[in-house]
Amino acid sequence: MNLLRTMMISIAFILTVSACAGTQVDTVSSPVAKPDWFDMELVDAQTGETFTMNDYAGKVVLLETMAIWCPNCVVQGNEIRNLHKLLGYPDDLISVSLDVDINEDNAALKEYAYGYGFDWHFAIAPLEVARALGNLYTAQYLNPPLAPMLVIDRNGNVHHLEYGIKDAATLQVAVEPYLAK
Repeated sequence: MNLLRTMMISIAFILTVSACAGTQVDTVSSPVAKPDWFDMELVDAQTGETFTMNDYAGKVVLLETMAIWCPNCVVQGNEIRNLHKLLGYPDDLISVSLDVDINEDNAALKEYAYGYGFDWHFAIAPLEVARALGNLYTAQYLNPPLAPMLVIDRNGNVHHLEYGIKDAATLQVAVEPYLAK
């Protein structure tokens, strides 16, 4: 019995050591695969046109998750508008506001965007997109009052911004390095 136990422990040790010894770290950076949600169609509530994040490949995308009932989202929306004005309305900066409240619809979102004078893309996040945001980047992206935002650079890499309302100057610091590339 002791011989069998010793052999099992020895085999486990050898397997563990050989698994660790064969591990190599790839020091060459390779392109990161774009998330599946980049391919999922979204409907712009203001125009009715469909789009995907991949439609903006080569551009910089500023994405916020929001809800109509969220007062912080209105404040953040005004700062996004101020950012575009501050930067001179660059063609290669695309803003997208994704409504993650499953109880809201395109008609209400269109009225919201129009009522506040927001002129960028507003879309209801399909359940698959909302799940992907929550699973890939944290469930905080489904909590609009935290003002969750991310930047998608020209290569499709996702960069998280700190939670909380960000003024136009803070957003400018966040997006300018990606616009300069």
